[in-house]
Amino acid sequence: MIVIDGVSKFFDGHPALDKFSAQIQKGQIMALAGPDGAGKTTLIRLIAGLLKPTTGTIQVAGLDTMSEAEKLHELISYMPQKFGLYEDLTVQQNLDLYANLRGVVGKEREDAYKKLLAFTALAPFTDRLAGKLSGGMKQKLGLACSLIKKPTLLLLDEPSVGVDPISRRQLWKMVEELVDEGITVLWSTAYLDEAEKCKNVLLLNDGKLLYQGSPGELTKQVAGKTFLISPTDKPARTVLIEALDLPYVLDGVIQGQNVRVVVKDPKLLPEGKIAPTEARFEDAFMDLLGGVSFGRSALAEKREALVDTHEVKIRVQDLTKCFGSFTAVDHISLEVRAGEIFGLLGPNGAGKTTTFKMMCGLIKPTKGSAFINGVDLLQAPTEARSHIGYMAQKFSLYDTLNVRQNLEFFSGIYNLWGKEQARAIEEMIQIFSLQNHLEENADILPLGFKQRLALSCALMHRPEILFLDEPTSGVDPITRREFWSHINGLVEKGVTVMVTTHFMDEAEYCDRIGLVYRGKLIAMGTPAQLKREAITEKIPSPTLEDAFIHLIESYDEANHATV
Repeated sequence: MIVIDGVSKFFDGHPALDKFSAQIQKGQIMALAGPDGAGKTTLIRLIAGLLKPTTGTIQVAGLDTMSEAEKLHELISYMPQKFGLYEDLTVQQNLDLYANLRGVVGKEREDAYKKLLAFTALAPFTDRLAGKLSGGMKQKLGLACSLIKKPTLLLLDEPSVGVDPISRRQLWKMVEELVDEGITVLWSTAYLDEAEKCKNVLLLNDGKLLYQGSPGELTKQVAGKTFLISPTDKPARTVLIEALDLPYVLDGVIQGQNVRVVVKDPKLLPEGKIAPTEARFEDAFMDLLGGVSFGRSALAEKREALVDTHEVKIRVQDLTKCFGSFTAVDHISLEVRAGEIFGLLGPNGAGKTTTFKMMCGLIKPTKGSAFINGVDLLQAPTEARSHIGYMAQKFSLYDTLNVRQNLEFFSGIYNLWGKEQARAIEEMIQIFSLQNHLEENADILPLGFKQRLALSCALMHRPEILFLDEPTSGVDPITRREFWSHINGLVEKGVTVMVTTHFMDEAEYCDRIGLVYRGKLIAMGTPAQLKREAITEKIPSPTLEDAFIHLIESYDEANHATV
């Protein structure tokens, strides 16, 4: 289907792709994976004929992407990572627009609408503005728009970013059905469990091809190098920090109540409660990239330890928010103690972000109360917010300001001035490696650096309580590990963290989890407790993703609703 021969692409003298060659076969889903800035989006745009290679050639179904671009565009559909929908148009108006652009008229259009609205379950929402759809519904609409005219090749640039586990599974099932119809799919992803499902994968780094082949073949290369450490007298996050300090440990993450490590040589493992575990594709990916060096957080090292009182830092009681007749958050009550990581999970549109905004004093609740560090948010919002660092899901930066200007602006908001402000800004520049991006506007930064900048802006005033709304959405595993190195280090110093995420492996880092669905808190407990609730004959060892889906489906069944 695709033949890429010696392709390079330079931007301002810097190679986004460097002498890249690969082949993609017909009738399969090919995963395109790699760290942020590896060249994935550039490669997809070159294949679509939207960019011209600096050197080399690309052929799609025998057509040259430059000299035969017009014929090529008849065969390709492209769902971009960012701009794919017009949010001020309804679902139906978006479909109409794409049908007009692709010349789909008459009965062909009518049949396409009927099939796609049923396929994506969007038929009841045709009059809703695209901007008012949940993240999962937006991605389904984007997919529907790209399929108005059946393509030979479908290009998907990170279609599951910001999408909850249920919607991710639905998207995956939909794409598998397309392959059954003979469509070839190139799926760019930051989620390596998705890449692992594909028959073949292209792994990129710094514009170069690191690996092409089946995920299973690469995973075999780390067989015998993956282990679980069961902590005894220390928290798992402390054991992880200590493990990553060891020179022979290539990678480490928290997995349930254990710490999962990838080692260079099994003979070097320390004695203790250590057991071998089956290798995963992500283990092989991290090994191929040389492992990580995120042990002790430089950010946390510069923080003084807070007094360990285990006092309640966040308390909400009967928190409710109504928008007209719609109840977005319905009588949520919870407490979070000092030095705890509390995860707020739930499907897109469940009410997590609205709950977050009420806890941060950004939205006034319809009913209920919220206390931050003992301060009533309704009575003294300014004092309460002074204890908080907040990294929003979408709006955390000013896109038209450069990196330094964003740092200066946010430090000023948090009442940092003079030498104290200069010290805080320089500290963040060094810790998050922002030196080479200071004059770049936030809107053109690679995603990983955007997230680093947003986190640094939330942390400059050294808050005791940190609210993180999907802080690692769409970032690669390396950047995700860097973030959690900092978060774990801060919690070790007594900082309290509340976080939302759609990435279930990441939710394993939480001490406790609250599952929000249809505006209600339907389950709460440790990751291990939630997984135990999902044990069935069919799934005797459920993952947190299995538990997430099981609890929501059980709630719907009990309340006679549909997902």
